[in-house]
Amino acid sequence: MKEFIRIASGQGFWGDLPDAPVEQVKRGDIDYLVMDYLAEVTMSIMQKQRMRNENHGYARDFVKVIEQTLDEIKHKGVKVVSNAGGVNPKACKDAILKLANEKGYTGLKVAVVDGDDILPGLDKIIADGHELKNMETGEPITTVKDELLSANVYFGCRPIVEALEKGADIVITGRVTDTGLTLAPMAYEFGWDLDDYDLMSTGTIAGHIIECGGQVSGGNFTDWEKVEDFVDIGFPIIEAHPDGTFYVTKHENTGGLVSEMTVKEQLLYEIGDPAGYITPDCIADFSTIQIKQDGENRVKVWGIKGKPDTPTYKISASYIDGYKLSSTLVYSWPDAVKKAKAAGDILLKRAEKLGIKFRDTNIEFVGLNACNEDVDELNRDLSELNEVQLRVSVHGDSREDLNRFGMEIAPLILTGPSGVTGFAGGRPKASEVVAYWPALMDKEAATPRVTVYDI
Repeated sequence: MKEFIRIASGQGFWGDLPDAPVEQVKRGDIDYLVMDYLAEVTMSIMQKQRMRNENHGYARDFVKVIEQTLDEIKHKGVKVVSNAGGVNPKACKDAILKLANEKGYTGLKVAVVDGDDILPGLDKIIADGHELKNMETGEPITTVKDELLSANVYFGCRPIVEALEKGADIVITGRVTDTGLTLAPMAYEFGWDLDDYDLMSTGTIAGHIIECGGQVSGGNFTDWEKVEDFVDIGFPIIEAHPDGTFYVTKHENTGGLVSEMTVKEQLLYEIGDPAGYITPDCIADFSTIQIKQDGENRVKVWGIKGKPDTPTYKISASYIDGYKLSSTLVYSWPDAVKKAKAAGDILLKRAEKLGIKFRDTNIEFVGLNACNEDVDELNRDLSELNEVQLRVSVHGDSREDLNRFGMEIAPLILTGPSGVTGFAGGRPKASEVVAYWPALMDKEAATPRVTVYDI
């Protein structure tokens, strides 16, 4: 057993810094590179891409990362674990195999973890009595079944551990938990009992800390002015030990900041009940975490407790929920706010005159209330503002109606209040609204598959 392992985060979301994972591999010694590409809406985007091209549906940026790190994977033994497979992990695998063969790298193993995509077999799942009720509304998934774009199970660390046990150098998964990407290497390398819920919770919390990439190493930090260098921000690394103690750090001579406060802020990210953080692997108790600074850009974490996992998997589904359209106009002094408010009112009244129906409308003024303020309740004189941006957004069931409404916005430049100084992007077009459907399903209804391919 190794004295410790170093697990580097290389991606916090699909679209994160493209060079970050490569830098993690090349700027210092690591054992594992883990990359999280999937948010809830990402699955629906990938599903739509696969519908247009059967060879797409995964994070194609991932292939470029592998291309730039194949030498370290082959000769330094760096292992890569990522959910870059999205809704088409086998196509991602094919691209990696093709790349490795072209580059002359042999003797490597690529594992695919799938089985999470339940959309093709959803009819049988429903017929077997799994209603997949919305966790917020209690409605069964049959109410939106015809509009579904994606439906995926959140698997945990177990199939990734299996892939590593089978000798995988690169593990490509579909929808697994963000935390499972980091927990799996710890469980595999240290031979942890997967029913030891304190250790499972330890690895889960380690994964939670680095799942958002640079967010824990100074990015998005409340005290951002304490971060001396954002340009060359170093992504986080977990130095994990067999007893469950781990350290959060980053490569030397990189920017960013790893401190008690950056780690604590990340610990509070998306957790719900801190004493009951539910994953497929365990229920982690964040209230038991011990944490202290252990040197420059080095934070020690230990003492974590956990409880047994639940009998259900979480399901992440998405569906088309009508259409939306947004556009902006900039109004200048004098009385910029007054003119912008009048313009928004005119647009909605013209829509009513045309017989256009909306589910929702939102008129906001960027710089004044686009986040959380009510313009009418602002206790200040707004008459002398140099400019304000009007943003109008509408949501409805008819793409045609929304596109017709979009034709009303540019004409307002010459048929409404004076002082429009900015109109960008051309005539707006309606786009689909992708809504989220969270549900629970008995674990017996889904089984992960692990397949290993030789290069």
